[in-house]
Amino acid sequence: MSFPVSRRAFVAGATALPFLRIEGARAVTPGVLTFGLSSFPPSIKPFANTGTAAATVKLMIYRGLLSYGKDGLLRGELAESWAPDGQTAWVFKLRDAVFQNGEKVTSADVKWTIEQIADEKSTAFFRKEMQGVAAVETPDDKTVRIVTREPNVTIPRLMASYHLPIISRASDGGEPVGAGPFRIAASERGVSIELEAFDRFFKPGLPKLKGIKAVAYKDENLRVAALQAGDVDLIEYVPWQSMEAISNDPALVLDTTDGPFMFLVFNGAKRPFDDARVRRAVAHAIRREDIVKAAFYGRGSTLEHLPIAPESEFFNPEFKNAWNYDPELSKKLLADAGLGGGFTCTLLSTAQYGMHKNTAEVVQQYLMAVGINAQLNLPDWATRVSLGNKGQYDIAVMGTAADSNDPDGLSNFIDGTLAPSYVRSHGLKIPRLTELLAAGRTEFDTEKRKAIYKEMEKVALEEVPIAGLSWRSQGYAMRKGVSGFKNLPGALTFYSGTTFEETSIA
Repeated sequence: MSFPVSRRAFVAGATALPFLRIEGARAVTPGVLTFGLSSFPPSIKPFANTGTAAATVKLMIYRGLLSYGKDGLLRGELAESWAPDGQTAWVFKLRDAVFQNGEKVTSADVKWTIEQIADEKSTAFFRKEMQGVAAVETPDDKTVRIVTREPNVTIPRLMASYHLPIISRASDGGEPVGAGPFRIAASERGVSIELEAFDRFFKPGLPKLKGIKAVAYKDENLRVAALQAGDVDLIEYVPWQSMEAISNDPALVLDTTDGPFMFLVFNGAKRPFDDARVRRAVAHAIRREDIVKAAFYGRGSTLEHLPIAPESEFFNPEFKNAWNYDPELSKKLLADAGLGGGFTCTLLSTAQYGMHKNTAEVVQQYLMAVGINAQLNLPDWATRVSLGNKGQYDIAVMGTAADSNDPDGLSNFIDGTLAPSYVRSHGLKIPRLTELLAAGRTEFDTEKRKAIYKEMEKVALEEVPIAGLSWRSQGYAMRKGVSGFKNLPGALTFYSGTTFEETSIA
């Protein structure tokens, strides 16, 4: 099952918000924060992945069983406690909470939510993962026992994902009802979304804000200018070329973290990228230092391996430079694949985010040097997502963060058996990778998990399900009157919207 876009949330024109644009001063409403989005969400379907801006809005209006605190650790949300029950079950105890329709949050809602995601007709991002659930038992309204077909150490992390909020089973007409701190009051499609505080949110005293006005600025320079002019209070996706100026502005605060990364995905459903030698040739063709300089103004580092952070206990230093810049090796791999004369292909990215466009241009130059004529396609973000989901590309630039700081968070990028998504290579199935990811998911012993993921990384470096390009610093910027908002650490940066519940504005 997939929810349609909320009619109430995305009505066009009739509920247009009274925002004054950057040309003049804006009207200030006490207790209402104006937030500069990097794009208007293509969709806010609760179980879909449509990018960071959409995820941030979802974190305002929905809540799952768990989430992450400012320290990056798992914390309870609709569940006040959780624990394994043997090797194949997890028990969650629910707290007193209500949905935004006034109905109590019960175990039946959790069961219903998981069933919607796992349904064969579902287009949910985590459909396959939830199909690994054998049963959801509801012994009483506040107890949920999730029984898995195999041991699964990752269930708590899945239940913390912004792609897996709990939705009321009484949602009217397929319009999803969540239990988050804010609810959508009005929207002007493509322009802005207005949210108001939910006065029955389950955390006493929260949210602190009366509301949030989320305004989309497709042009990243206009987004920065709006912050500097006082038209917005906080912005996401601070452009890297603007970070120094914002840091030096006494009226503003820059909050950055490392963890997101840039990478390439391939269309493995057709030649020549169904051949691992060609994918490896691409991986070795690119000098990544130039991406760090061109796209991120030096605020990042090269990524010549799977995106497992050096700070992780699962990091293997011997693989650090596995996809090093080696154009001669790249040419040899192409020749071995019968493509010594070179070939032409498409390279999908987007002009809406400078980092994506700049990365694509550097990649294009280096591919040309080894005989690959990559023709750029740079649509807006919504179109780029759509083309990626449909597999209408040969190579595509991607940038995001893992779903968690655990290696299993890479599953969404390298497991080709999952439902098609723009975040992973299209039609590229590597059975051994899927087997090792499953093995890591079922192993509770940390040392054994390390061995499993090391083998997984070896396979990935040969098969190249994705090609890492660079780590990047990810920033939010805000006026000094904003307090309580926090950029979460590492891979969790895109969960930072959770902290809007604690945010206030002077």
